[in-house]
Amino acid sequence: MTNPMSDSLLVRPVHRSDYARWLPLWDGYNAFYGRSGETALAGEITAMTWARFFDAYEPVHALVAESGEQLVGLVHYLFHRSTTAIAPVCYLQDLFTSAAARGKGIGGALISEVYEQARQAGVSRVYWQTHETNHTAQTLYDKVAERSGFIVYRKVF
Repeated sequence: MTNPMSDSLLVRPVHRSDYARWLPLWDGYNAFYGRSGETALAGEITAMTWARFFDAYEPVHALVAESGEQLVGLVHYLFHRSTTAIAPVCYLQDLFTSAAARGKGIGGALISEVYEQARQAGVSRVYWQTHETNHTAQTLYDKVAERSGFIVYRKVF
């Protein structure tokens, strides 16, 4: 699970003991997408998200990128069924690297490890979405996957 771009980078499953180092990345991810202040996620959501990573009955998984003693990135993904395939598919839900670590191949290393986990699980497809204004991320995504052309609609209750 190492990244060939950096001998000091390790991409690995999150451990329970990582919480204090994972939380600033999670908070940074949510702030990046405008979920802070009055629109911040409720603490119960963060607690439930964290708990799901360690529940064998949940299809939600987390990997972290570690460099030295610091966590510099995270990725969360889940497996789910599809009406268009027999094998499950993988939704890469959250991807974030610390500001200081950007441009160093960490995002690509995290995506590559999700691909590997998906292969090992017999998954037929990995997909994700990003905001249309996130051009920096799209530069990476265009190198490691193809755009599906689909537009996302949602209704929040």
